[in-house]
Amino acid sequence: MEPRQDLYNTLAEDLGDFVEESLQPDGEWKREEQDAWHRCSTFLKDHCFQDQLVAGQKVRVLKVEEGGSYGKGTSLKHTSDVDLILFLSCFSSFQDQTDLRKIIIDFIKKKVDHYSQSLAYSISVIPNWSRNPRSLAIQVQATKNSNVIKVDVLPAFDVLGKASPDSHLPQEIYENLITCEGYPGEFSPSFTVLHQHFVKSRPIKVKNLLRLVKHWWYLQHQKHKHAKVTFPPKYALELLTIYAWETGTNESENFDLAQGFRAVMELVRDYSNICIYWTKYYNFENEAVKIFIKKKLKEARPVILDPADPTNNLGRGKRWDVMAKEADYTLQQACCSTVESWPVQAARDVQVEVEVQGEEVQTLMVDPYRPIGKMKKSIEEKCHLTGQQRLSVQEPGEKRKRLSSSETLADYGLFARVTVSVLVTEPGEIQVFVKDSSGHSKPYAVYPDDFISDLKEKIEEAGGPPAEDQILTFPGHKVRYSSNLSDLQVQDGDTFLLFRKDY
Repeated sequence: MEPRQDLYNTLAEDLGDFVEESLQPDGEWKREEQDAWHRCSTFLKDHCFQDQLVAGQKVRVLKVEEGGSYGKGTSLKHTSDVDLILFLSCFSSFQDQTDLRKIIIDFIKKKVDHYSQSLAYSISVIPNWSRNPRSLAIQVQATKNSNVIKVDVLPAFDVLGKASPDSHLPQEIYENLITCEGYPGEFSPSFTVLHQHFVKSRPIKVKNLLRLVKHWWYLQHQKHKHAKVTFPPKYALELLTIYAWETGTNESENFDLAQGFRAVMELVRDYSNICIYWTKYYNFENEAVKIFIKKKLKEARPVILDPADPTNNLGRGKRWDVMAKEADYTLQQACCSTVESWPVQAARDVQVEVEVQGEEVQTLMVDPYRPIGKMKKSIEEKCHLTGQQRLSVQEPGEKRKRLSSSETLADYGLFARVTVSVLVTEPGEIQVFVKDSSGHSKPYAVYPDDFISDLKEKIEEAGGPPAEDQILTFPGHKVRYSSNLSDLQVQDGDTFLLFRKDY
């Protein structure tokens, strides 16, 4: 019987036993994985680079780290996913890694071929015809009777050094990562320690849920049914699972496995709304990093940002539509059809800072898929406002946008902490924006019959320069101090440019 039938015919209450019997690696398999990793590690540290010049310089192995499912503690039974991250002295920057990686991989390949005859075990290179490979795949077999284990060797720049995953990482690390402009996720191996810690620190039951999801996707979905389709990486499913557990159970260690499995399948089925990220290692403190993250969150959904590498959107460019159909089918099977799902949103609530002129800033937590009209009601209650609310937002490097009551924050790509300006207008008033030389703009309520002098006084009252020091321009019109807004044909939502007189 195919494994996929085993899973789909398993009752929800029996999923725990299914994972233990069918998916958890036994002691012998764990020992063989560990032995293969140790043999590769020893070969690379003790034999590969000794007294050799590579690209004109001596190369030292700074350290090796365990990656993949093996390093995260989520290996599947009789399925090897062992990564060996090789941190080398010749990489002093991300650019070095880009320039020298292929040379290093070719060098290791030659050394493996050379030493394989003299080693007391079988080790060989799996061919890779890529012009610019990121890794070298090696097969290791300790004895004739043992399993063949595949180990992927990934050379990497040691950007983290001795930094602990639990410490506050300097955000300049991520600023350098962003400015080096590699392709998405190119330098993720440099952050392996963080990947490993992010998953490995989870409770055992969460790792079993991860195994269950990977079993559905990797063994059943990719290998058996759609072998030629390009699906998201397994890591994307791992992150979705961790997100579902965090938000659906409030990180409880005591949960129902079938409910968790159902929650993940529902997320996959409804993939077009997914936008998730973490601020465990990178955050919004650094301006360059903040701008970059917010831009990534505006990409076409699903968006699943690697918690250790913000350049890597794991939801991008894959056949989620095909996988969603399989998830929908899975939801109808015995393994999860009889249980309720966890209450998991497709995106976390957004922290909204509400700015009303002359009032203290208020904070709301808002579901990004909730209509903005409902957010206005919350603002009205919290800020005790009367009159018509006009909401607007200006993201870094962008123009100020008006927020429509019928839209959602998600419609504007707003999934991270945002400041919303609230302008209360009376009947007959319109909203105009005034943008200063830095590119920042503010909203103002005016009547069409107001004069430029009236607008200047409002700008001064709101903390702007004195009225006599202001120069206002309006595209396509000559603005005088006594100009009437209606004469300038100012419309609701138009923008003035503000300059300060240079005496």
